[in-house]
Parts: sequence; structure tokens; C-alpha cells
Amino acid sequence: MNGDPIASELLDLLQESREFTQYFAELGVETVALPAARETPELRRLSQPSSVAPAATSRTPLESEVAQPVVRPSNPSPAESASLFGDLTPAKPSFEPSKESMEDIWRDIGECTRCGLCEGRTQVVNTHGNHKARLMFVGEAPGADEDAQGKPFVGRAGQLLTKIIEAIGLKREEVIIGNVNRCRPPGNRQPTLEEAAICRPFLFREIAAVQPDVIVVMGNTALRNLLEIREGITRVRGQFQDFRGIKVMPTFHPAYLLRDPSKKRETWEDLKKVRAYLDSHPPGNPQS
Repeated sequence: MNGDPIASELLDLLQESREFTQYFAELGVETVALPAARETPELRRLSQPSSVAPAATSRTPLESEVAQPVVRPSNPSPAESASLFGDLTPAKPSFEPSKESMEDIWRDIGECTRCGLCEGRTQVVNTHGNHKARLMFVGEAPGADEDAQGKPFVGRAGQLLTKIIEAIGLKREEVIIGNVNRCRPPGNRQPTLEEAAICRPFLFREIAAVQPDVIVVMGNTALRNLLEIREGITRVRGQFQDFRGIKVMPTFHPAYLLRDPSKKRETWEDLKKVRAYLDSHPPGNPQS
């Protein structure tokens, strides 16, 4: 049995399925919709009520026994859009399309010594992912794993973030992920106001270069540095904000979810709104 590669692959798939099922349960997901393309004539026939009464000897299948076709909702009406996505009046001017590339920005950062965080870091951790992504995630600062590998969100919190991204039907390589600060603070402490202020302009330049449709800010530090508001993440999470014409969704940081798994359900609700916004607003026309 152990030498059978097919059996081994099936066992791996079963284990992976168990892990994702447990994760979706923690998020509070009750159903997972299949793509509409999988609908078949047979499914349509089963889901539609028959005009002919069943024979006395037949048994009407229970609703739970009939595979229901997936019907994706149509684009929301203007009133529905306003409630889902916040104020849809003309937004503040967006970033002008940047002529910089991400590589240009990173060369400018270089082996940065602009603040004291350079003294304890292993390496600078720049933003990573798809440079043309519609969705961007922004956190606080690198941790020990990120400092060692040179990529953001690769530790336990990063693994959770990957699952969150996959839960809304995307792959990690389709999005872009970064932090307000690029050097690990000692003991993973919160960056000071001065440290964040020195590093933040590079994040703004990256946002101008990428031009994402939505930014998910994770945790209080990212929220306050991007939007410059005093309210905490608990009060504003789940409500779309505006950053220079770009939609921003505040939600909990994955590291916080590891400490308090009960908040995963709220995070799932936040990310469902992000997915709905991306689905209902075609690329290149985020405010229409």
C-alpha cells in the first residue's frame, strides 16, 4: 500500500482536504460555490420542478440529495453597491500612473540606513508579488521568518494569509503583499511613528506603480499609516475606506487571528466584500 504512488497521492489529497475543511469551518464558511461553468443540463433538469406528477412508486428526491446549480449574482444595483462598497460618489484624485518600476523603487531603498531598524535586521524585506495585481495586502513590519527569507508574510501568519487569499478564490502569486516598514523591529515590537514615517513613502510609491483596485490593510499600524485615522481596526474593519481613489478594506492582522481564532469569522466577512467588489468592478474601471 505504502509503495503505491496513486494511494499515496490520494492520502495527501485527503489530508489537505481535511485541513482546508477545518480552516473554512473556523472562518464560518457554510457553503463553497462551484464555478458556474460546471453546471450541466442534468443539474438544471434536477433542480427544476417537474410538470409531471411522479408515479406512485417513485420517490421525490430530498432537496439535500439534489445537486443545485450555482448561479452567480448579477452586478448589484446602485443602491446595493452603495451599501456594499461605501460611498460611490466621485472619489478623490487617484495616484497618477507612475513611470517608476518596482525595481526602481527598490534600488532607491537599497541597503537602507535611514532609521535605527537597520542595525538589527538581516535584510530589507521589500513588497512581493504580482506587480500588476488588482489586490494588495499591507501589514505592519517583517518578523523573524521574513527577516531571514527576505519576503513578507512567510511565517505562521503568512501561511494563514495564504489560506485567506485562497479562500476568496485567488492564488498568492496573483496578489501583491507588503508592509509599512521593511526592517524587522527588535523583538517584533510595533514600529515607532518616526520609523514608519521614514519608510511609508516607499510604500506609497509602490502603490502608485502597481495601481491596485483594492488594498487590504491588516492591523492598526497599517491602518493608521495608510489612512491616517485614529479609530482602531475593530471599529472600522469591514467598511470600505478611500485612499487617493483606491478602495481600502481594513481587517485584522493574521498574527492577531493566530492569537484569537474567533476573529476569523469577521475577517472572512471582510474578505467576502473584497471579492464581491472585484467581481462587480471590471479591471481598469474600479469606481464604475
